[in-house]
Amino acid sequence: MTRYVMVADLRRCIGCQTCTAACKQANSTPPGVQWRRVVDIEVGEYPNVNRVFLPTGCQHCANPPCEEVCPTKATFKKDDGTVQIDYDLCIGCAYCAVACPYDARFKVEKPNYAYGDTPMPHEAIRADEATIGVAQKCTFCNDVVEAGVANGHKAGEHSEATPACVNSCITGALTFGDKEDPDSQVSQLLEKSEHFRMHEELGTDPGFYYIWDKKSMEDLL
Repeated sequence: MTRYVMVADLRRCIGCQTCTAACKQANSTPPGVQWRRVVDIEVGEYPNVNRVFLPTGCQHCANPPCEEVCPTKATFKKDDGTVQIDYDLCIGCAYCAVACPYDARFKVEKPNYAYGDTPMPHEAIRADEATIGVAQKCTFCNDVVEAGVANGHKAGEHSEATPACVNSCITGALTFGDKEDPDSQVSQLLEKSEHFRMHEELGTDPGFYYIWDKKSMEDLL
């Protein structure tokens, strides 16, 4: 089985938002819609306070609550572990947005452009009417990954089979790949690192991991 996941190394992320910009460009999301966000938070107590930058988005859960509440089965989980939306089946009820504990879903009721009611040339070319009035979210650039894999590239280890946010990360904080492949970069990273996932207590089994330190030698033995 394949389980595509993403790993964010919080020691490397500098909060530059390049991944956010790359995602918007790749997916042509309208103003106010960010499938990939980086949250700037403070941790600790004064005077020992640090800033942490936390990339967020759809967690591509193995047990997605958004799928459970979808009345038309528009939200579905693929064999590669990603959670996708069939825009032709979605009726825009937004039950999935309410059910998602990660605030990762959006709904756009009408076309929205960067400058007024007239689209810029690049917006007009890339406008997708199928995303209006339905739920939308991060797809892990599934179409790109699938095409790259079909051309013989390994997911997450070749730019043509890797999500835009990972390709654009200037510090190498983001990694993508098949967690079930022991030779993949994500598997090796998680094997050597202390990590956590958001809201694991909810039983969603998220596919987005956050590294915060290296494992000790005792843990590796």
